[in-house]
Amino acid sequence: MLPEMAVEVDQLNKSFTTWWGRTTPSLISIDLHVRRGTVHGFLGPNGAGKSTTIRALMGLTRCNGRMRVFGHEVPEHLPRVIHRVGAIVERPRFPTEFSGYRNLRHLAGSLGLPNREIGRVLDICDLNSAAHIRYGAYSLGMKQRLAIAAALLTEPDLIILDEPTNGLDPQGIRHMRQLTRRLADEGRTVLISTHLLAEVEQIADDITIVNGGRTVAAGSLDAFAGGRQRWRLTLAAHEASASVAQQTLQQRGWQVVPEGGALIVLGDEPGYAITQTLTAAGLWVESLTPVSTGLEETFLQLTAPGVRPGELPPTPITSSTNPHHGSLR
Repeated sequence: MLPEMAVEVDQLNKSFTTWWGRTTPSLISIDLHVRRGTVHGFLGPNGAGKSTTIRALMGLTRCNGRMRVFGHEVPEHLPRVIHRVGAIVERPRFPTEFSGYRNLRHLAGSLGLPNREIGRVLDICDLNSAAHIRYGAYSLGMKQRLAIAAALLTEPDLIILDEPTNGLDPQGIRHMRQLTRRLADEGRTVLISTHLLAEVEQIADDITIVNGGRTVAAGSLDAFAGGRQRWRLTLAAHEASASVAQQTLQQRGWQVVPEGGALIVLGDEPGYAITQTLTAAGLWVESLTPVSTGLEETFLQLTAPGVRPGELPPTPITSSTNPHHGSLR
C-alpha cells in the first residue's frame, strides 16, 4: 500500500501575460509528492518555480493542475485543512517594539488559544531565553525561529518553509537544521524549499528538483546520493559523434548530460552495456570511468544552463515519493 501523502501536486502550470501582450509560462509541469512524517527538500535554482508552487498550495496565487493537502483538493477546500498547515512563505514580520513573547501572546489570543501554548512553541524553537527581548533586537535566525513558533501555535501536521535559511549565519543555519529535524522526529511533515544542498543532505528524507518550471527529478535522498550508476564517457571522435551517442543512449533509457568534452551517463545498467550499445551504433568509446556523484553534483547536472527542459526525462530519478512513478527500492 502506498504511504499517505501530505502533499500531492500534479502537472501544476501557470502563465502570465506581459504588458505587450505576450503569454509567458512561469510553471510548465510541476509534480510534487510529499510523504507524511518526512522532511522533503524542494530544490531548484532561482526562478525555477519553487515559491510559486508553495504560494499556490497556500491559496495565494492561482495555477492550473491538481493539488491536494492531506487528501483535500486545494485551493477549493483549503479552509477544511488550513488548520493542519503552518507556513512561512515570506520574510517574517512582527511589531519590532514587542517582545517575542508578547508577539506570540497577541497571535495566540487572536486564534483563541491559551497562553500555555506560547511556552510550548518557545521551547520547541529554543527561544525561551529570548522570549522577553524586543523583537527588533533579534538576529535574523531568531526572527525565523519566532516565525516558526508562531506557525506551530495551532499544532499543525504540515510545516512549509520557503527558503528559511536565507541570510543566516552558520549558527543560525545549524539551529534551523536541528529544528527542522526535530519537527519531523515529532511526527510532523516538513516541506522545505532551499538552495543549500549540503543542509538538505543532512536532514531530508526525500528530494524533488525543479528547473525551468518543470519537475526534473524526484526520489529518496539515497537515490540521489548513489542509487544509480554514473559514468564519464569520452568518444574517439567526440565532436562528430557526441550528439549521436547522447541520442542513442537516451533512446535506451539512460540519462545523458554533456560536461566539458565528455558525457555524463546515468542509469541502472552496468558500464559494459553502454559500450555494447555504442559499438552496435558504430561509435567508438575512448574511455568510460565510474563517477561518484552526490546530491550537489546531480543537482548541478540537472539544472545546468545548457540543459533545456526537453532534453531530460520529466523524472529521471524516481521513488515511492510519487505514486505515479516506479520505485528504486
